[in-house]
Amino acid sequence: MHSIIDILKSLGYTTVPAEWYDQIGIWLQWYQGRVRGFHDYRVFNGIKHVHCTKLTAGMAKVVAEAWADLLMNDKVVITLEGDAEQAFFDEVCIGNNFRHMMNRYEEFAFALGTSAVVVRLTGIQVDEEGSAVSPADGIRLDFVRADGIYPISWQNGSIHECAFATNLAFDGRSYVYLQIHCHPEQGTYRIENHLYLDSSGSLREVPLTELPGYAGVAPVFHTHSDRPLFVLNSPNIANNLNPDVPMGISIFANAVDQLKDCDNIFDSLNSEFVLGRKRIMVKPEAIRNIDGEPLFDANDLVFYILPEDSANGSTVKEIEASLRTDEHFTGMQLALNMLALKCGFGSNRWKFDSGRIVTATQVQEATSDEFRTQQKHQLILEQVLIELARIILRLGNRFMGQSLNEEIPISVDFDESAIEDKAAEFEKDCRMLELGVFGRDEFRAKWVNEDLKTAKSAITEINGEAQP
Repeated sequence: MHSIIDILKSLGYTTVPAEWYDQIGIWLQWYQGRVRGFHDYRVFNGIKHVHCTKLTAGMAKVVAEAWADLLMNDKVVITLEGDAEQAFFDEVCIGNNFRHMMNRYEEFAFALGTSAVVVRLTGIQVDEEGSAVSPADGIRLDFVRADGIYPISWQNGSIHECAFATNLAFDGRSYVYLQIHCHPEQGTYRIENHLYLDSSGSLREVPLTELPGYAGVAPVFHTHSDRPLFVLNSPNIANNLNPDVPMGISIFANAVDQLKDCDNIFDSLNSEFVLGRKRIMVKPEAIRNIDGEPLFDANDLVFYILPEDSANGSTVKEIEASLRTDEHFTGMQLALNMLALKCGFGSNRWKFDSGRIVTATQVQEATSDEFRTQQKHQLILEQVLIELARIILRLGNRFMGQSLNEEIPISVDFDESAIEDKAAEFEKDCRMLELGVFGRDEFRAKWVNEDLKTAKSAITEINGEAQP
């Protein structure tokens, strides 16, 4: 990360402080479930320091994944009110595995604070100045994590210019592809493309032609547009760690203490079972029979052979420690409740049941904390999806010979089935239809998931068929 900052500086660009990417690195460690200095530690046993590894409950991953599944799942519908526009958008999405990748990078956004989708053209040819001289043959969506996003200029939290670094691999070698979207004095965007060979963290620029699939990427491309070709996504929470940085923060940025509690209790519970394992103390005279043959398996950890000069007592003695499972279960449930509350789920998201962490099955009301927080996060995601669709339409018109309406109405229907009673909502809408509050076309558009124009046309056709 710091190497990219140095490269940008050498190219004349400044970005956010390097310390911010150190913070992203800490969130990444929590997301991966291994934090240096916490999960790997040393304990002094009275003789020497012993290296220990703490078990993890992996709750940072669970939190980020849960929000991604609530917000960007297979039931989310992006509707463009035009057949040609919808078909073109869907074709680009299918060709880029959009739904799968968007869910994955929604998870990264909640884990690391920010993610991005960068739109670029493929197969386009440009002149020496970087202007297009031939149509493009496709649109590529590049998904970028927070540790590859480098804002260059911003205002009121909105990033106007930005660089994006993505890691690539080919033929056993690692590369970094760097895109710089800048807004020069003439008011339109210029995109700089650079490729670097990564040799143990040392980056050396190489020609774009060195990597298959990037040979046709121009070093410089002028979009001749004042609209960016990227969208940035983040949880809808304020950055209280550094308000001057325009990037988002992890959903668990203010819940690290609760993550530590979960892992401390989970590790302690495991130790309780390990240390409380049944042991059988055996004196040396009891380990062989009268013929000198062993009576016990030497590899069996249940048996412990006492020294020859052990005190008098039973030849075989069973030791079984009591387990404090109830105390651990209570403590783990409290830690999970606190974590859920700090991450916007309310206080009853997870249940610690028989040593397993499961999603609680209680019915959630529409006024719940989770529902309100979900709606808040949807505000940003909705803007991201709509703007992404408009970027695709603009590129289709300007560089692929399409005739698309760039200002067509676009809507996003989120899945709220986990917190809404759809049957009750349907009955309520039927009653409103009977009272004349809803029109038939509005009712059909909502429940058949059509745009209003299509719904009106379908109702007209149905009415015509119903005529004698």
